[in-house]
Amino acid sequence: MKNLNLALKAAELNYIQVTTAVSTAILGVSYPPSQGKFSDDVSSIMKSITAFLAAHESPLLVNVYPYFSYINNQKDIPLAYALFNSKQVVVKDGQLGYKNIFDAITDAVYSALEIAGGASVEIVVSESGWPSKGNGTPKRPGKNIETYVFAIFNENLKPLGTEQNFGLYNPDMTEVYHVEFPN
Repeated sequence: MKNLNLALKAAELNYIQVTTAVSTAILGVSYPPSQGKFSDDVSSIMKSITAFLAAHESPLLVNVYPYFSYINNQKDIPLAYALFNSKQVVVKDGQLGYKNIFDAITDAVYSALEIAGGASVEIVVSESGWPSKGNGTPKRPGKNIETYVFAIFNENLKPLGTEQNFGLYNPDMTEVYHVEFPN
């Protein structure tokens, strides 16, 4: 990241931000969200990455998949909590209440960033199977979270299983399900 940033500066492309994308598997602790911290295996490198991002005011790209959290822990994670359908708080964390796991995972990463010295580092959700536009998370209310849909098309050439089926459209351009995108 440092070398890429130096190359961009040398080419007078200072306006291009350098960042990286991470999976939420980097979290050693994610519950409750306020206790989120990076796993010991990646803590050192994440401190370096966090320092770089904070110094350059670049966001951390995070792949947040409520689906995988739910599918790997159906005993403890209600489906409504994974689908943004819970009408009540499912996880109470101090003064914060979580009605969906997307917000809880995102805030766990914010907590891990704070521990690593990156309280000012913003998160951009770079991948999600179930993206959402809302009013921020309980830790960052009123803050919209930039989110990217993964993926536009189902990927029928991937090995059989769920990984093939995150798209909004089939390869033949027929809708898997209808989604209204705001203007």
